[in-house]
Amino acid sequence: MSKERVYELLRERSGSFASGQELSARLGVSRAAVWKAVDSLRRDGYIIEARTGMGYRLTAAPDALVEREILRLLPDGVVCPDLRCLEKIDSTNSYLKREALRGAVHGTVAAANCQTSGRGRINRSFVSPPDKGVYLSVLLRPHLPPKSLLGATGMAAVAVCNALERTAGVRPGIKWTNDLVLDGRKLCGILTELSVEGETGMAESLVIGAGVNVGHTPEDFGPEVAEIATSLALEGFQVSRSALAAAMIEELYLLSESLGRSQERWLEAYRRDCVTLGKRVRLMWAQAQTEAQALDVDDQFGLIVRLPDGTETTVRTGEVSVRGMYGYADS
Repeated sequence: MSKERVYELLRERSGSFASGQELSARLGVSRAAVWKAVDSLRRDGYIIEARTGMGYRLTAAPDALVEREILRLLPDGVVCPDLRCLEKIDSTNSYLKREALRGAVHGTVAAANCQTSGRGRINRSFVSPPDKGVYLSVLLRPHLPPKSLLGATGMAAVAVCNALERTAGVRPGIKWTNDLVLDGRKLCGILTELSVEGETGMAESLVIGAGVNVGHTPEDFGPEVAEIATSLALEGFQVSRSALAAAMIEELYLLSESLGRSQERWLEAYRRDCVTLGKRVRLMWAQAQTEAQALDVDDQFGLIVRLPDGTETTVRTGEVSVRGMYGYADS
């Protein structure tokens, strides 16, 4: 496609001019076709300068989740077999679960500019306005027993922390089990969903999704979540959404290589980053609520807590509120 080739040639020039004649000759297309490709790239948000006698120069790329930008930023050796950048979708997780049933391959990635029905744990919604965040899911095909995948959510939290540290220069804390927080407010939510083969009992697909608030303002969150949510921009950090998406893909691929193997380095990072440990927490199981002390995470990322009677137990599901965070106030 001449549009993609024009983009590649302009990118190769690193900000210097390429004449229309040169582009036409190298691509084997007419000057008019080159102009149409440049015009199309401009409509995509690229800033391309044109000067008589000098040609075209690419001066800026849009901060958008588009295949060409994300793939360009993946390091050598990291191959994304199928990247799908969507302008609008109900949920990247829901989309990949549907595509998994249609045979989508291991490593397929869906990134959306906007989600109309973004989802979190316990059927909660995740606010996903356009042009503001990175909403991304990856489809994995680990042929493993479900028990060996219990740590996937915790590992995903570490993976996204790694990506944020590399690209935005900040490492969030992790609120057990799957929220990333900055300054006590939610920056990112993570959702993992497993499908199991009925006959073998082995995992058929594992979809890991993460939504990172990048450029959100308080108005983008709405009054119901503005008090508990934040974004990189609100905390004073800037990042290219394409760069963050590429880093997230790379880190989630590294996660996939660790499934079913030693997870010690992931556990070490999780324990270091987990803001829940050492805190008084409130456990909410069904209709009951119990306060406890968060002690540690076990080798499957379960939360080890000490109950009021002194006994210790491990929490693997349900809601855990940390005192002083998300509305759980000191008393």
